[in-house]
Amino acid sequence: MPAVKKIAKLVVCGVGLIGGSFALALREAGLVGRVVGVGRRPEPLAAARQLGILDEICTDWADALSGADLVLLAMPVGQMDAVAAAMAPHLGPDTVVTDAGSTKRDVIEAIYRHLGAHLANVVPAHPIAGAEKSGPAAAQSGLYRGRKVVVTPLPENRPAAVARVREVWSACGAVLHEMSPQEHDRVFAAVSHLPHLLAFGLVHDLAGRANAEQLFSYAASGFRDFTRVAGSHPEMWRDICVANRHSLLAELDAYLAELAYLRALLVEADGPALEAVFADASRARNTWADKAFPAIPSGE
Repeated sequence: MPAVKKIAKLVVCGVGLIGGSFALALREAGLVGRVVGVGRRPEPLAAARQLGILDEICTDWADALSGADLVLLAMPVGQMDAVAAAMAPHLGPDTVVTDAGSTKRDVIEAIYRHLGAHLANVVPAHPIAGAEKSGPAAAQSGLYRGRKVVVTPLPENRPAAVARVREVWSACGAVLHEMSPQEHDRVFAAVSHLPHLLAFGLVHDLAGRANAEQLFSYAASGFRDFTRVAGSHPEMWRDICVANRHSLLAELDAYLAELAYLRALLVEADGPALEAVFADASRARNTWADKAFPAIPSGE
């Protein structure tokens, strides 16, 4: 396998968990020379520099993009339109741009709207490696090891640019997959965006009750596991839900139908039917978990 070409200058917009971990992984692999951070607020950028994620902070896109080899856009997807517009006048012809957005339709619309002259080198992607903690302090070099990264290339992308994006994510330890932006948004509405919406909704409901303190005092591991993702970045998930609302609404409607069915079984006290639903769900969940997280043999 040929050696991965070193990135002399990497620009990261949004140096939190995702962007910071990307920079740290490439540093650990010895594949990046200088890392420049761009963002809306000075505090996270200063923290990222103090933590050794960044070498330099830029407040101006002209300076940030000058001589840049690769740009990762890792800010919340709601900022994509403004960021693409700000970058456009300063983006060099050879700079490869990718993103880490959890939705693709809105991101790609912003790319076509503002970066039309650079479509050959702007390759959308999505690392499937989030966590409930956010910010530069949450970044870790091993975040992407063994995790999926979905690349959603544009028809206008140069094969060399797609290959470059794939190889740098591979260098972070990721497992590469490819799909269309439309399929991406439908799939992740079901398995990521809906679970986050449900977790936020349940915690919000309980927190607003008069006896919330009592309820939370008795909540244990089942509640913790179901609601873990409700500790995630609120702004980021607001943007994801709004951006992918069409696919998410379809999934929410399907889930509401399932809840209505379960409610009917409870009204009828239909234990056998409830058990059948639970058994089907348990088998499906355990089959998925065994494949997705195989047990490590003892002694290894």
